[in-house]
Amino acid sequence: MLLHEITLENFGAYKGKQSLSLSPKPGRPIILIGGLNGCGKTTLLDAIQLALYGARARCSGRGNRSYEAFLRDSVNRQATPKQAGVKLWFSTTIEGEQRHYRIERYWKISGKTVPESLEVFVNGEYDRAISETWANYVEDLLPLEVASLFFFDGEKIESLADPERAAPVIESAVQSLLGVSTVEQLRTDLLALQRRQKVTKQDEAVLGQIAAIEAQLEETELAKADALQHVAAVRADLLHAKKELKDIETKFAKQGGDLFQRRAELQAHRDQAERRLAAVRETLASAVAAGPLPLLLLQSRFAALKAQVEKEQEATRAEQMLGALQERDTRLLALLGEAQDTTALKQVAEFLEKDRSTWSSKAETPKPIQMSSTGIKQLQLLDSVLAAETHRGRELLAESADLRRQLDTLDRQLAGVPAEDAIADLIAQQEKARQQVTGLERELRAVEEAHAAHTRDHEQLVTARDRAYSKRAIDIAKIEHRSRVVSYSERARNTLEKFGELLLKRHINRLEVAVLDSFTRLMRKDGLVKDLRIDTSKFTLILISEDGEELNPTRLSAGERQLLAVSLLWGLARVAGNRLPSVIDTPLGRLDSRHRQNLVTRYFPQASHQVLLLSTDEEITDDLLKSLIPSIAQTYTLVHDDKTFTTTVERGYGWGKTRYVA
Repeated sequence: MLLHEITLENFGAYKGKQSLSLSPKPGRPIILIGGLNGCGKTTLLDAIQLALYGARARCSGRGNRSYEAFLRDSVNRQATPKQAGVKLWFSTTIEGEQRHYRIERYWKISGKTVPESLEVFVNGEYDRAISETWANYVEDLLPLEVASLFFFDGEKIESLADPERAAPVIESAVQSLLGVSTVEQLRTDLLALQRRQKVTKQDEAVLGQIAAIEAQLEETELAKADALQHVAAVRADLLHAKKELKDIETKFAKQGGDLFQRRAELQAHRDQAERRLAAVRETLASAVAAGPLPLLLLQSRFAALKAQVEKEQEATRAEQMLGALQERDTRLLALLGEAQDTTALKQVAEFLEKDRSTWSSKAETPKPIQMSSTGIKQLQLLDSVLAAETHRGRELLAESADLRRQLDTLDRQLAGVPAEDAIADLIAQQEKARQQVTGLERELRAVEEAHAAHTRDHEQLVTARDRAYSKRAIDIAKIEHRSRVVSYSERARNTLEKFGELLLKRHINRLEVAVLDSFTRLMRKDGLVKDLRIDTSKFTLILISEDGEELNPTRLSAGERQLLAVSLLWGLARVAGNRLPSVIDTPLGRLDSRHRQNLVTRYFPQASHQVLLLSTDEEITDDLLKSLIPSIAQTYTLVHDDKTFTTTVERGYGWGKTRYVA
């Protein structure tokens, strides 16, 4: 598609007829149009869109006004009579044949109404049929959703760097610009074919029911779309509110706010620890004063006593053993004597004598204590009690030390608690931010539930519609030909569904590469973004940093986000391969000099075969103009008269030392 010329007649600030030739030249795709703020650059962009799309045009100056109110306000105040219009010449190739179109859209103020007329000329001849159906006809030439990717305001595209806001743009572009929607449209057409086979000769009552369901479905789809937009808006507000709350909480924590909020808790813990320490000390004191622990002072005496008792017990056992050994030895020697082996007898006798002597020495141990068995048991019990009390005493001492450490820590924390008046303002800010987050969370739940309700209604209506079709299809499904059509259509729909998934994946892969390459060309920071991915289910843009982690677009500067949005649009155009003109209003806003240079030298000359740049004097400056001159085909300056509040178009561009006329 190629724009050739546009004429504005009493449109906005343009009084009378003002025409601009927009045709590029070989190797020179850029038409540079300059003007100060308020001179009518955006009005020119609006005029192109208005000529093409009429009431559906997304004009920047329309706002929430009705189309009729917008047309009324667009008539130049000094125009006589009160009428205005725009003419647009362009050409495009259809089925291998180049066609030239001229759109003439006029309107005039007539009392409380603003009637509008539209005439479309094809190859110089007025075409009534196309003029009457132009709103649908232009969608085949340049869909409105696609046009928004090529006619854009440079200052507003930064929002496309937001994954949530870029998702609809990416989805729309992939569906329409890259041809994925064509596959889905084929599936829809096949489904319509199936339904036509099923509903042939249905009675008026069923047809009326189906028509009513279809109407409800359309209303539900609109309500669901509106609810989804509301959900997205509330989510964005909630994210912003949460960020503000987090910032306040961080500042609050740095100034000791957490300790202030825990002051009562810390004091309670300290009091509890102090009471427990007193109890432990009291327990230790009572154990030392009234328990068996003082006996530990006699621990060495107890050890000696135990050793003596054990020796006396051993002596008693030895005395008991001596008698038994004497009797055993006598019998043993008698047996050996009968064997008449004197040598063995002598050796055994010596051994037995020695063994008895050992036991005899043990039995001769002095027994000054001679403790009874009951006393021995009591001694053993006392030893066990002392061991247990010793263990308990050590546990109490360890607990006492731990409690003292806790008290020291709590005292330090309490000493660091700031005064209430020092953080009173932060407390109020924090409470206000929390209330805002809570309110937005409540609102988000409500709008999400509303969206879910619309979704459920939509699903129920789809089910009801399918049931209605199925019910009527039973009467005519007997016809073999129609059954065959339905069967083959279903197979074709399944095949197209698989084909569509593969086509989407292929386009997404190519788009990821194209957008990343475009962003790399425009950026002045090497290595900021290593990779870029697009989620095929949500159509969200995911940036990958040099370390392999996801990079939140908010970490980019405003200029970098604008370049990312430009890269997205550039990548879409490159992958689509559509030869569509690019119209860029305020192309270099919020960019530093390095980014501006990259955009001028690397993007504008290659953005399209035709590029309309609407620039202020502070954007395309002398130095940048020199870089652009090899790619410029036409130059214009919009000159505004501050006295008459009108704008005229002059040839040439430049406010400084360099002025270029093409």
